[in-house]
Amino acid sequence: MRVLATGAVVLAAFAGAAACGGGGSTPSTPSSPEATAPVTITIVGERGAQSFSPNPAMAAGRSVVFRNTDSVVHRVRLNDLSVDTGDIPPGATSRAILIPAAGTNYHCPLHPAMVGSVGSETSAPPPCTGLYC
Repeated sequence: MRVLATGAVVLAAFAGAAACGGGGSTPSTPSSPEATAPVTITIVGERGAQSFSPNPAMAAGRSVVFRNTDSVVHRVRLNDLSVDTGDIPPGATSRAILIPAAGTNYHCPLHPAMVGSVGSETSAPPPCTGLYC
């Protein structure tokens, strides 16, 4: 009977140490902050370099979504063809896509004069020249 009582005391002591952080476990690190929300670029209509707002967008290295506020379907494709949003109906928002760097240009393949870019604070909207005009 005496051995059983001693064993119970040892188990109780061990349980108390484990509950207090004893036992050598590594403290958990705080969870990382939530990812930054995507930048929203609004599709305003077929207006050349003014088809997207803001343009240029300050979103280099960030995710963006395109919100279609026009009354017709649009689509956004990076000029290097690496990303295509698919059709974006009126009132809808695209899935989030990652914009790799400043200087990334995009357009609407359904309306090729619609051009946009990702720039820096001093960037101007891209000219409408070449294949996408």
